[in-house]
Formats: sequence, structure tokens, C-alpha cells
Amino acid sequence: MEIRIQSIHFDASEQLQAFIQKKAAKLEKYCDEIRKVEVSLKVVKPETAKNKEAGIKVYVPNTDLYAEKVCDTFEEAVDLSLDALAKQLEKFKEKQRSK
Repeated sequence: MEIRIQSIHFDASEQLQAFIQKKAAKLEKYCDEIRKVEVSLKVVKPETAKNKEAGIKVYVPNTDLYAEKVCDTFEEAVDLSLDALAKQLEKFKEKQRSK
């Protein structure tokens, strides 16, 4: 599974990238057919409390899943997005089984 991290208009720290790699790798326990995960991080203007946005796209055969969250920190946004994707992957697996 390929994990791509894109930070828009800023440089993501090594620590943040390692955090995302570790968390995104856990998606494989929900579905082993994941081909690619794309994470895009951006700071939403104007500077407010909740201005860190994480959008995560997961490529599985026959469909793409997407979740996006805006939070105080990138870690929190990534966590919540991955939780949403875990639920989507479980639903995807259910549909695959019922076919």
C-alpha cells in the first residue's frame, strides 16, 4: 500500500509525517485491497482556532473513499478522518461480501 502525504502551503514536519504513515497503515486491517492512500493537509485561512484541514482519499478496487475533517491540530484531523474511513471501509467490505 502506497501512502502519499501532500502538505499545501507549508512543510509537514517529520514527526507529523511519521504519525500519518503509522495511522494510515492501520487501515489495512479493515481492507487488504487498498492500493493507495493520499493525505492532503492544509491550513485554512483566516487563522482561527480550528484551521487545520486533513483530507484523506483511499483507493480500493472499483471505488474511492474520502473523508475530510477540520480541527485544532493536524493529528486530530487525521485521526477523525481515518476513523470515518474505517467505517466506510467496513461498509465497503459488507457490500463486497453480500455480492
